[in-house]
Amino acid sequence: MSRIGKKPIAIPSGVKVSIAADAIEIQGPKGKMRVPVPGKIKFEQKDGHLLATRQSEMQRALHGLARALVANAVKGVTEGFKKELDIVGVGYRAEVKGKSVVFALGYSHPITFPIPEGIQITVDKQTHVTVTGADKGVVGQVAANIRGLRPPDPYKQKGIRIVGERLKKKAGKAGAAKTAA
Repeated sequence: MSRIGKKPIAIPSGVKVSIAADAIEIQGPKGKMRVPVPGKIKFEQKDGHLLATRQSEMQRALHGLARALVANAVKGVTEGFKKELDIVGVGYRAEVKGKSVVFALGYSHPITFPIPEGIQITVDKQTHVTVTGADKGVVGQVAANIRGLRPPDPYKQKGIRIVGERLKKKAGKAGAAKTAA
């Protein structure tokens, strides 16, 4: 049995859950989400909890996945998800202008990044970007797309990195001092 799939999902107060044949709709204070559910996985609501059950052993791989997606949706509409990024480099900065973020990342031109619907992006001190939203997958993808504008350089450690990301620093060119003599 799936250990994750058997765990009940607690439904906080203020969250409405409607179960359809192919999807579950969850509505809360931070928004509304619709999670598609695989065919043979059934959800039932009992005294403030959602339970995922599978009808046959063939859906074993999808049991835990379906439960995790619904649990993330419940957490997203109540608390939301957040990713933080740091911009490191001389002259590297960002600022929010309307429905887009403008980055200066050492290129010959500024980069304009449109903010997707359902996502909020804030910039603190021009070098700290915070991406928040209700959908965990979209928040992570937007953070990855922003990081992809200027990935961290392994030699100088410059670029955009997710807070807490560990980078391997590489040594520079060996023997540069010997050739000058």
